[in-house]
Amino acid sequence: MIYSVFQFLAKKFKGKSLVIDSRFSSSYLVYKLFQFILKRIRGWIFFPTKYDKGLLLGKRVSLISKSMFVLNGTGYHIDDDAYIDATSKEGIQMGNNISIQKRVIIECTGSLSKLGVGLWLGDNVGIGSNSFLGCAGGISIGNDTILGNFVSMHSENHNYTDKTTPIRLQGVQSKGIKIGSNCWIGAKATILDGVRLGDGCIVAAGAVVIEGTYPENSILGGVPAKIIRSR
Repeated sequence: MIYSVFQFLAKKFKGKSLVIDSRFSSSYLVYKLFQFILKRIRGWIFFPTKYDKGLLLGKRVSLISKSMFVLNGTGYHIDDDAYIDATSKEGIQMGNNISIQKRVIIECTGSLSKLGVGLWLGDNVGIGSNSFLGCAGGISIGNDTILGNFVSMHSENHNYTDKTTPIRLQGVQSKGIKIGSNCWIGAKATILDGVRLGDGCIVAAGAVVIEGTYPENSILGGVPAKIIRSR
């Protein structure tokens, strides 16, 4: 019975069937179902007018500037202790079936001196636990792209050319970050401002990707990251 319930919920909220490993105990699945119900209730409390969007919210989630969240589809899971500040020109725009895992931080504006640009997420995007997305310069992530744990993206750079003025007082510049569809960003990778990553790319765990345009289906690794080969 419990397996059928999970399959029904997966179909309803994710739009696809779910095959559950039969080795999971019924008690564990009941626990997961209970967590699902609690997250659904929190989603309704935070966004009562968007209940039909299927929003699941974990414990201690902070959502700043809720009016700037644009939910263009259904199926949203924001897990425990996530902090998301959508304050920016364009806010946060999400497609269908978005998963934001535990302790993710998303900041769309870096300081009060400059309003940030925002974040765009395509369909079926997953952001791993403890990741940080600094979206002041704008970050766009295409459909079916997944980010591992502890991934960081920084869409701004400090100016530093004036040696007589402290770097912290020289302001910032930004070109934004664009990640294509069907990409896999490995755990602890860092993506810096000005990166244009083509569709189907893979970034190795721990890599630091610097400003540049990388063709589709590239596999990148290293510090700074270089194209190792093509898929």
